[in-house]
Amino acid sequence: MDNLTYSIPGLLFPAISLLMLAYTNRFFGLAKLSRQLLSEYETSKSEILEKQIHNLRFRISLILYSQSAGIFSLILCTCSMGMIPFYNIVAWILFASSLLFMVISLILALIEIHLSVIALDIERNSILQSGSK
Repeated sequence: MDNLTYSIPGLLFPAISLLMLAYTNRFFGLAKLSRQLLSEYETSKSEILEKQIHNLRFRISLILYSQSAGIFSLILCTCSMGMIPFYNIVAWILFASSLLFMVISLILALIEIHLSVIALDIERNSILQSGSK
């Protein structure tokens, strides 16, 4: 097995940083929307709003887990770089684990995006149904 160099794990740092920024922006958007829907739900008690609020809660949880996996990926990547001069095989294992957690983070983000489309469909359907009455 080739020696792990600092440049290989170093490639992940910008990617992880950009992912974390995207996840944070997504979280703030969902939190704002959640507050708006909760405010509307207090007055209307609409079943559609209730579905959207439950969907939002699950999506916010997915963002939380995506961020957690991304942060863990960054920690493992940093540890990998720290182990390079001492135990190269351990550095490789840490780096591989870092990649695994990045993939987990991306999969969770993908699931959240699909749920976002479902939420848009719920909203679209409710508008179309109320417009046809």
